[in-house]
Amino acid sequence: MTQSSAFVDFRDVALAYEGHADFAVEDISLSIRAGEFVAIVGPSGCGKSTFMKLATGLKPPTKGTVTVAGNRVTGPLKIVGMAFQAPTLLPWRTTLDNVLLPLEIVEPYRATFKRDRAQFADRARALLKTVGLDGYEDKLPYQLSGGMQQRASICRALVHQPQMLLLDEPFGALDAFTREELWCILRDLWAARRFTVILVTHDLREAVFLADTVYVMSRRPGRILARREIELPRPRDLEVTYSDAFSHIVHDLRERIGAIRREPADA
Repeated sequence: MTQSSAFVDFRDVALAYEGHADFAVEDISLSIRAGEFVAIVGPSGCGKSTFMKLATGLKPPTKGTVTVAGNRVTGPLKIVGMAFQAPTLLPWRTTLDNVLLPLEIVEPYRATFKRDRAQFADRARALLKTVGLDGYEDKLPYQLSGGMQQRASICRALVHQPQMLLLDEPFGALDAFTREELWCILRDLWAARRFTVILVTHDLREAVFLADTVYVMSRRPGRILARREIELPRPRDLEVTYSDAFSHIVHDLRERIGAIRREPADA
């Protein structure tokens, strides 16, 4: 892939946080196509979340360049939606009003929010219906299960129709059944809209089930050690997670991360 054809492009990127002499990540170079679903895995503390901050413009690189949609990233991006491990829904707002929040604060929607609120609410309700939350629009967060809250969080990340969705351990706090249910919801949302996705996860099964490409990061300072294309056919259902091909890919990634963990700290 050429740099010009990439939707997200990292070139020799490094980041050292203020007050720290060492780098959190360094020598990061990779390209992501428009509409590609990418997962980033690696041992704890390897810089996966730092990568997300760089991709969204929340942190500027100390070295190198980050380009998204053909423009160099110099600050927070408006074309990005984000969801985290904690749903972070505002407790005093209903499900619908939580989902609408980005449209109240992100331009160009903010300028017309009061005028177009009914139209935006219809959009939010349609999203909520897609993830199985129709009928819960007027519920407060405490009235929702953890899985329901995370569904609402994903709707909030998508309501302003971003070109890129960034997910930082979004299902890590959920039970296995709910987690797999949400994998399928995310799979279907992505298949319908084909936004670019960057998923940070510790769950190798999650990465292999959802992603087109998986990147493995080293221990701090985080570097990209391996790139694995997931050649399992789409559409994928949960049955594929019991196949030999799926297990082989997961095992291979686990071995790579295990080897990283076994390396001497000063390697």
